[in-house]
Amino acid sequence: MSASIRVERAGVRFVFDRQSRRVSPTMAQLRRRSLEVWGIREITCSIEPGESVALIGASGAGKTTLLRALGGVYAPDEGMVDVRGRIGTLLSVEAGLLSPLTGRENAVLIGVLNGLSRRRARAALPEVHAGSGLGESFDRPVGSYSEGMRARLGYAVAEQAEPNVLLLDEVHEALDHEFRDTVEASARRLLAAGGIVVAAGHDHLLLERLCTRALLLQEGRLVADGEFEEIKSRYLAEEGL
Repeated sequence: MSASIRVERAGVRFVFDRQSRRVSPTMAQLRRRSLEVWGIREITCSIEPGESVALIGASGAGKTTLLRALGGVYAPDEGMVDVRGRIGTLLSVEAGLLSPLTGRENAVLIGVLNGLSRRRARAALPEVHAGSGLGESFDRPVGSYSEGMRARLGYAVAEQAEPNVLLLDEVHEALDHEFRDTVEASARRLLAAGGIVVAAGHDHLLLERLCTRALLLQEGRLVADGEFEEIKSRYLAEEGL
């Protein structure tokens, strides 16, 4: 399946429900408004095969929310998000990992959650083990892992789905330099084959190695879309960095 991403006027809303509290009608209206927060709002963009795109913005700008909407974690409350292709995600060092289970057991569990049959997930274990570089730690509880080890495991499992749409959140910044090189090489192969990479983070040197295009987010809205260096320079200037 060819990779493509289409987002049209998409928004994701978070509502915090405190209806059980007794307040006056006027205060109830104010409270309802204050408890409704839009993570992203009216986002429109398209990403074509072979494109690598960075999401740039301050903390809370909506980068992670947009990535999770692209990955199907959040359904849009308005607009449309259409991602065509096999999606691989590295959105959180905790995503899907159960601390009491070993790396091996988690690899099977996440593989099944990612759409693999249990048989295929088990058959992929030698590759996941080798790809993660965890050695003997693969058979230890994930609760004993560092953030970098968790990220290694998550990425190695994601690779087994043979994604052509790769979504990377700031978690890839937790990787050691050696494994970062592995992730970058894999991303370049994916792009050369017509895949798509979307990455978010604050390490602009790392993003620059992966991405040629960038989207600038502010308070949940897309305010600029262009070449990576242009968008990075604008962001740094506006933030006074």
